[in-house]
Amino acid sequence: MSAQGWRDLTPGAVVLDAGNAREVKTGTWRTLSKPVLKEENCSNCMLCWLFCPDMAVIVKDGKMVGFDYDYCKGCGICAFECPGKKGQKAIVMEEEKK
Repeated sequence: MSAQGWRDLTPGAVVLDAGNAREVKTGTWRTLSKPVLKEENCSNCMLCWLFCPDMAVIVKDGKMVGFDYDYCKGCGICAFECPGKKGQKAIVMEEEKK
């Protein structure tokens, strides 16, 4: 089965097959902004990963390395929770160019 967008969901977003969340790419629902990582400001505290409601934060070897925009809805929670380093956020929300 190929990945689905929001237009392909069943009425009421009823899940008919258990374990199919990976197939529903919710990134097409994104707001007009998306999170962007500023690596030099990242302390790898993992608060972004912890608070992301869509599991869109990519972590490799215990470090935050980016975002999976196929699932990110642009809510900005990761940027809000990010403490960054020396007063500089590691995650900023930028307007998405479509």
